[in-house]
Amino acid sequence: MAPSNAFEVNGRTAVITGGSSGMGLCVARQLAEKGASIVIVARNEDKLLSGIAHIKGGALSVETQRFHHISADLASPSEAVRVIDEVVSWNSGNPPDIVWCCAGGAHPTLFIDTPVSEFPKQMNTNYFTALYMAHAALRCWLVSSRDTSAGTSISTANKSGVAQVIGSIAPRHLIFTASFVSFFTFAGYSPYSPGKAALRSLSDSLSQEMNLYAAANPREPRVRVHTIFPATILTEGLELEDRVKTDLTKLLEEGDTPQTPEAIATKSIQGLESGQEIITTDFQTGLVRRSMLGGSTRGGFLRGLVDWFLAGWLAIIMVFVRGDMDSKVQKWGREFGASGMKSTSSSTRD
Repeated sequence: MAPSNAFEVNGRTAVITGGSSGMGLCVARQLAEKGASIVIVARNEDKLLSGIAHIKGGALSVETQRFHHISADLASPSEAVRVIDEVVSWNSGNPPDIVWCCAGGAHPTLFIDTPVSEFPKQMNTNYFTALYMAHAALRCWLVSSRDTSAGTSISTANKSGVAQVIGSIAPRHLIFTASFVSFFTFAGYSPYSPGKAALRSLSDSLSQEMNLYAAANPREPRVRVHTIFPATILTEGLELEDRVKTDLTKLLEEGDTPQTPEAIATKSIQGLESGQEIITTDFQTGLVRRSMLGGSTRGGFLRGLVDWFLAGWLAIIMVFVRGDMDSKVQKWGREFGASGMKSTSSSTRD
């Protein structure tokens, strides 16, 4: 029997930010090839128009799929809300099924040589654009469900039935695009890597919060949170980055084999289809993900050996720790609803 597809997109609607070029455009094209209707979001109108034409060229069924583009600067939270509202209106009142945040860009310079004004730009581009889209999408998906679940509880006798309902509804997907430097950063990436590391932390938190909503609202589509961790991507942006990189940074990057955006999109979608939440797109990043300490100093060989031994045990222990925390969150959702509070009067807070 063939394995089930955990990321079925045929007939569904996907919003891709940064979708007019690079990885975002390749993601949009490949999702269209699998039957999804596509909305791409970026700032440049001309690139959006050419991007839509490229995406349509690979559509599985031009007669049934739909395509739309929105020009927006997602560094503004109100723009993210506008994008989601426009998608819902364009999609006959239905929210999107998939929101994939691909917008971003690096300014790889040494810390003291970087203009102070560049640091908030990097956080806006690489973290806040994704956070604002996630916030707008999740409020669209979840707020009405949370309000209607106030004071609900599910008896022990019905819990197995609830699990069956949750598993039978096609989930929605929120997807972040982080980076290799979320795990292992080095000289020259101090303006860029903190925003990507923050995305990893945000996705971990939201992954658990979504268990609360799924448990409190078992008849609503659950939301799955995923993060992609590509390494170097062969794009026009890489050429711009190489112009400002120091020779030292280029030296430290030796041995890194850049991937095409098409290859990264393919690997990412394969990971989603197999049900992964934390997805790497090359062998080296997969290994570094497993080290977790990344580029942090170990304090010498002996301490590094102890860390390695403990990490081996913790890899097993943390499965149970996370499982226990998820169970507590789901139990709370079933008993008290999705507000996170025992008092039903607080469940309608914005």
